[in-house]
Amino acid sequence: MEFSINGQEDKGFTKIEKYNQETTEELMYHYKKVLELLGEDAEREGLEKTPLRVAKAMQFLTQGYHIKPEDILRSAMFKEDYKQMVIVKDIEVYSMCEHHMLPFVGRAHVAYIPNGYITGLSKVARVVDAFARRLQVQERLTTQIKDCIQDTLNPLGVAVVIEAQHLCMSMRGVQKQNSVTTTSDFTGAFEKVATREEFIRLISAKTI
Repeated sequence: MEFSINGQEDKGFTKIEKYNQETTEELMYHYKKVLELLGEDAEREGLEKTPLRVAKAMQFLTQGYHIKPEDILRSAMFKEDYKQMVIVKDIEVYSMCEHHMLPFVGRAHVAYIPNGYITGLSKVARVVDAFARRLQVQERLTTQIKDCIQDTLNPLGVAVVIEAQHLCMSMRGVQKQNSVTTTSDFTGAFEKVATREEFIRLISAKTI
């Protein structure tokens, strides 16, 4: 994919961003039309640059479509004779509901039991981001993270729990501001009650 580099001067600060120019221009056109359909004046000062800003924001928020999560894990796979639980918890999740294109935000807790290979801890968080930066439903997001780790590392088991608040529930529709949705998925060793309970106990423990 070809990207253009845009530099923006603002009181001595240069911001460098990379976007597909053709996609950006197409999105700008449509977002300007959306503003006009909503009854706004897309040319007024406060909205003049909004189509460009939204076009860039949407590309950033959906960049996961252009990332292969499996490659993230493979980039830092190491042979290691360790067969105990590895947990990366409280991973921030920022995604967008595919039904209303409104955000849902929360935390992911991911664990796996190695079977000859481990991966860099930051790679687990990056895998979560790669899938979250797409139009999603929380249930699918949970399963995609689990499947990616299971299929790539072939561990003895994988566990994923996501807790999130959905703005499509709090801003519109039922308008319940304090509701939290929890999803989980498990493979292998985590299907055993004792192992799963240990995982739940560890992710529930107070963070350092």
